[in-house]
Amino acid sequence: MDPIASLQGLGGGVLIGLSAVWLMAAMGRIAGISGILSSLIWARPRGDSIWRLTFLLGLISGPLLVMALGGGLGNVADGPGDVIGAPAGGVALMLLAGLLVGVGTGLGSGCTSGHGVCGLARLSPRSLVATLTFLAAAIVTVYVVRHVIGGGA
Repeated sequence: MDPIASLQGLGGGVLIGLSAVWLMAAMGRIAGISGILSSLIWARPRGDSIWRLTFLLGLISGPLLVMALGGGLGNVADGPGDVIGAPAGGVALMLLAGLLVGVGTGLGSGCTSGHGVCGLARLSPRSLVATLTFLAAAIVTVYVVRHVIGGGA
């Protein structure tokens, strides 16, 4: 176990929690990343696009700031000098998986941040079911990729 990567993960988790609390306290909004992103892409402008765009820019700029300060990408890279690890199963499979995640979050009315972070904190039964479904799907996916397809490390 890499202690630096673990501390980075812990710091990232704390920042995600704080941002979710801030968004709820300041604006009464749920920090569901898939909902924030999809409303920016698909919904007509409603005058509240600025906070959504700012939230997403903060989400992206945080890791870039850590990289600029020499923090690297934690345990994402395959080896020294690599920017990011090779996706298991290749880029095409990664793109297909990303598309399926997008469809799934649309059908489930949210993603891990909305249901897992915010919904569970509010003791929402629907979010508990959604989060358990995400975890079960992740476990099955890792098993299939590593042991059936054989593309994982």
